[in-house]
Amino acid sequence: MAKNLTPSVIKLFSLYKDLPITHVLLLLLCVTLTWASLDILNSIDAVKNHESKTKEISINLNSENKSLQPELVWISQKINNGDNLSTVFERVNLNALDLIRLINATKIANLNNVFPGEKLLFGLTSAKSLQEFHYIKSKTERYIFKRVIDQYQVEHRIAKPDKIVNYRHVVIQDSLYLAGKKAQLSDQIIMEIVNIFGWDIDFVFDIRPGDTFTVLFEENFVDGEKLPDEKVIAASFNLKNNEIIALRYQNSSGLVGYFTPQGINMKKAFLRAPLDIFKISSGFNLRRKHPIHKKIKAHRGVDYAAPVGTSVYASGDGKVVDAGFNRFNGNYVFIEHGGIYQTKYLHLNKLFVKRGDKVLQRQTIGTVGSTGYSTGPHLHYEFLVNGVHRNPRTVSLPKAEPLSGQTRASFQESTKDLIEKLRKNKQSRLEN
Repeated sequence: MAKNLTPSVIKLFSLYKDLPITHVLLLLLCVTLTWASLDILNSIDAVKNHESKTKEISINLNSENKSLQPELVWISQKINNGDNLSTVFERVNLNALDLIRLINATKIANLNNVFPGEKLLFGLTSAKSLQEFHYIKSKTERYIFKRVIDQYQVEHRIAKPDKIVNYRHVVIQDSLYLAGKKAQLSDQIIMEIVNIFGWDIDFVFDIRPGDTFTVLFEENFVDGEKLPDEKVIAASFNLKNNEIIALRYQNSSGLVGYFTPQGINMKKAFLRAPLDIFKISSGFNLRRKHPIHKKIKAHRGVDYAAPVGTSVYASGDGKVVDAGFNRFNGNYVFIEHGGIYQTKYLHLNKLFVKRGDKVLQRQTIGTVGSTGYSTGPHLHYEFLVNGVHRNPRTVSLPKAEPLSGQTRASFQESTKDLIEKLRKNKQSRLEN
């Protein structure tokens, strides 16, 4: 403002030098007051624009932030794809010096590697100085940086969630999934039930209306908000009056598995079926008429009809001995398991493994397709024992090693309460 005033005054005097001095001074006062008014209006607009920008990046803070200092202005930001701490600091108009101080305050928080979905909270003073900073990794974990003069002190907080054990008894009338949803079970718990019992039960052919299952599952809450990490801790399946019980057990090394009350691993060496969503379009039949060649030709496997792109899993740990394409099999994968067993997967759309790869059970090796001699999207699956084809649906699958010795004793001690809870809930349901 002052820079523009001097030349204007000189120009004014040159134009009106013949006027009385009192008139010139009065005119100068009017011009000065006009410029001052415009300057104030510009300042007000700048403040409004700044407030508008702040409102755009600020969001309502939820219950997880009840302990925030009320005297600070809090701005929340979510890490998006492509973000790093520097880009977020630019979004909230904070200087790089504070960013450097935060990064230097601790290496434990690893602020150089923030991930999409994580949250940042900025606690600003009325002078727009960063006083407090929260790096929120999850609902249960955060790092809190508090400013002390020109440095930041760091506190690592891990919230202990409230654990609640729930019980459901489910009667199946149509499908396992629909029955589970009717009983208000989450997709995560339903799929865990499938994974636990999938080695013993064919959920397409073995299930009948009236079959039931019961499940004890654990839910976690922080500040009344449910966390997504539900887990099954015990379950039983009543199939044709045959009860199968599975109990969750975590050993001293932190490994988790499901076992029968006798300590037998629910997990078998092979999956009964190498995909989750399917219907059997053609079974194992040594006298089947081929749908394309119209000749009697042995069908030494099972055809699982499923949408193109459905994940196909390795049914057991092993090594890929062949993978590729030919005009008969289309895209295919052959896996050898310990020299005795071999599995074959034909007509795939995409391959995710190659010859020589080692694979783990339930590892995705490809997707369902309709390549080669195929009349529609499906997986042709074969199971061989010592080079002889066996029916994948009925072959006796080798079991995983059972618990023994001290491990079995520890398992039985830690799971006896689970069996009692299943029994009491079942009894209570019958009485009601």
